[in-house]
Amino acid sequence: MSEYATQGFKLDDSGRRIVVDPVTRIEGHMRCEVNVDSNNVIRNAVSTGTMWRGLEVILKGRDPRDAWAFVERICGVCTGCHALASVRTVEDALGIRIPKNAHLIREMMAKTLQVHDHAVHFYHLHALDWVDVVSALSADPKKTSDLQQLVSPEHPMSSAGYFRDIQNRLRKFVESGQLGPFMNGYWGSKAYALPPEANLMAVTHYLEALDLQKEWVKIHTIFGGKNPHPNYLVGGVPCAINIDGDLAAGAPINMERLNYVKSIIDGIIEFNKNVYLPDVLAIGTIYKQAGWLHGGGLSATNVSDYGDYPKVNYDKRTDQLPGGAIIGGNWDEILPVDPRDPEQVQEFVAHSWYKYADETKGLHPWDGVTEPNYELGAKTKGTRTAIDQIDESAKYSWIKSPRWRGHAMEVGPLARYILGYAHALKGNPHCQRVKEQIEYASTMINQGIPKALGLPETQYTAKQLLPSTIGRTLARALEGQYCGEMLADDWNELVANLKAGDSATANTDHWDPSTWPQEAKGVGTVAAPRGMLGHWIRIKDGRIENYQCVVPTTWNGSPRDPQGQIGAFEASLMNTPMVNPEQPVEILRTLHSFDPCLACSTHVMSEDGRELTRVQVR
Repeated sequence: MSEYATQGFKLDDSGRRIVVDPVTRIEGHMRCEVNVDSNNVIRNAVSTGTMWRGLEVILKGRDPRDAWAFVERICGVCTGCHALASVRTVEDALGIRIPKNAHLIREMMAKTLQVHDHAVHFYHLHALDWVDVVSALSADPKKTSDLQQLVSPEHPMSSAGYFRDIQNRLRKFVESGQLGPFMNGYWGSKAYALPPEANLMAVTHYLEALDLQKEWVKIHTIFGGKNPHPNYLVGGVPCAINIDGDLAAGAPINMERLNYVKSIIDGIIEFNKNVYLPDVLAIGTIYKQAGWLHGGGLSATNVSDYGDYPKVNYDKRTDQLPGGAIIGGNWDEILPVDPRDPEQVQEFVAHSWYKYADETKGLHPWDGVTEPNYELGAKTKGTRTAIDQIDESAKYSWIKSPRWRGHAMEVGPLARYILGYAHALKGNPHCQRVKEQIEYASTMINQGIPKALGLPETQYTAKQLLPSTIGRTLARALEGQYCGEMLADDWNELVANLKAGDSATANTDHWDPSTWPQEAKGVGTVAAPRGMLGHWIRIKDGRIENYQCVVPTTWNGSPRDPQGQIGAFEASLMNTPMVNPEQPVEILRTLHSFDPCLACSTHVMSEDGRELTRVQVR
C-alpha cells in the first residue's frame, strides 16, 4: 500500500476530486476526499472514519472497577489517557478521593505519555510531511553542522562527521532499495520547502528520537508495571513505595527507582530543549517564509478543552493548562466548559453511521446511544466496501459529531495553548509559563531564526501564527517542553511527600460494591495528547449500565452535524493551495498536524460488511 494511497481523479460539480484512502501514518483507518478548483485550491473536504469502535457495547453489564482495562485498549498509542479518564469517571461516580502520592504518580504517568506521544508524532508520523528524506543525500554535512549550531548550539551531537555518518547510513538505505519507514513518500515534490541541510538535520533527529522514545516510557513500567497499557487502579495507583526498601529482596519501588525516573525526566527536558523545539521552530520558520500559513481557518477559531494538570488534587483552579471555550476567534472571552451539562456537550449522528430515535437532536453522553446503522447515501458512488465517492448529504462516517453548545470545536494542544495564552493575558498565574513559551516561539520565528539563517524578519503576532498547521505543530512541541518541566516538579513534590512519611498510594474505602449507592453516574476528563477526552458512566446495582467515550478525534474528525457545520479536519483543509494534486502532501501535512487517532473508532467486520460472529458475555 502506498504511503499516500491516492485514487484516480474525477470531475464533479465542485471541481476536481482527490481521494486519499487510507490516510496513513495515523492510528486507525481514515479516508479523506477534497475538491479543488482550477487553481488547485481546496474548496470542499469530507473526512470519513472507516471503522466502528463499539467499546461502549462491550462494557455494558461489567464491573466498573474493570472499565479502565478495557478502554485502555481502545488504542495502542493513547492507552494511559483512557485508563486515567476511566478511573476518574468511576471515582467521580462513587465519591472516591485518592491520596496525594497517587495524584502525583498519575500526573507523572500522564505527562510522560504526553511528551512521548508528541515527540513520536512529530518525528515519526508528521515530520515527513515537511522533510524530503531523499534531498538529505545532497546535503553538505559541514553546512548541516553549521545549521545545527545556529538553531540549537547546546545539542552535543552536531559535528560534521556525525552528520556525514548519518548521511552514509541513509545512502545505503536508498541504494539498497529498502527505504523502510521512508518508503513511498512524495520525495522531490515542490511542496517541500527545506534546503538539503535542514532535511539532513531533521532525518538525523528522527533517528535520535527512535532511540530515546523507548527509554521515556520506562516511567510507565516503573509506576504502572508495563508499557503499553500500564496498570491503573480505582482509588489510586497499584504501585507501593518504600524509599528505603531493597528491590533485590522483593521490596516495592524505592529511592533508586525514583532516581532512575528523575534521570529519564532530565533526558526528556534536554531533548525537548535542544532538539524537538528547535527543529519545529526552524522548520516552521522556513515554511512560513515560503508563505505556508495554511491549515487553520475555521477550525482554529472555535477551540475548547476541559482543563487539566492541577497542582492540587481535584482543584480545577490550579490547572496548569486551564480549560474553557473560545468562539469565533475571540480570545478576549473564555467561556466555562462543564462536561456534566447536557446543554453543553452533545453528540449528533445525522451524518454518522449510527441510529438515534430523533436524529435532529443531540444526546449528552450520559444518555448516549451506540447503535450502528451502516447505510450509504443515494449519491454515493461505488460499493459498500469500495466507495469511490462519498455522499456528504447523507451518513458518511463511523465518527459521531460532538458539539459544544451547538458549535463545532477544535481540540488538542493548539486549543490548550490558545486557551492558556488567553488565560495568561487575563492574569491567571498558572499560565504565565505558557505565555512565556508562546512569546519566545513568536520571537524566534519572526526574528531569531530568520536572522540566523539570513532570511527576512517578520512581525506575525501569536494570533496570526498559532491558528495554522505550523501553529498546531508548534503547540505540540511547546506542550511537550512544558510537560517535561511539570514532570520534574511532580517528582520533587512526590519525593518530598514520601520523605515526610506519607507513603499511601491508594484509598480502598469504597472498593467493596456494598458501599456503593444503587445508582450513580460520573464523568472523568483528561488532557489527552490529541485533545480533550471525556468518559461518562452510569452505574446501576454495581454494574455498568451505560458508558460513553467522546475522544479528541471524535471532536476534530467529526462529520457534518444537522446544521451542516463541518468538523475541524474538514475545516482546516478549506482554502489550502496545492502545488500538485497528484502528490497531495498538503492534505497529509494538515491532517497529520492533528495526529488523528481513528483507532478510538475501531471494530471488526468482514470485508463485505457482514457480521462475523456474536459473543454473549455474562
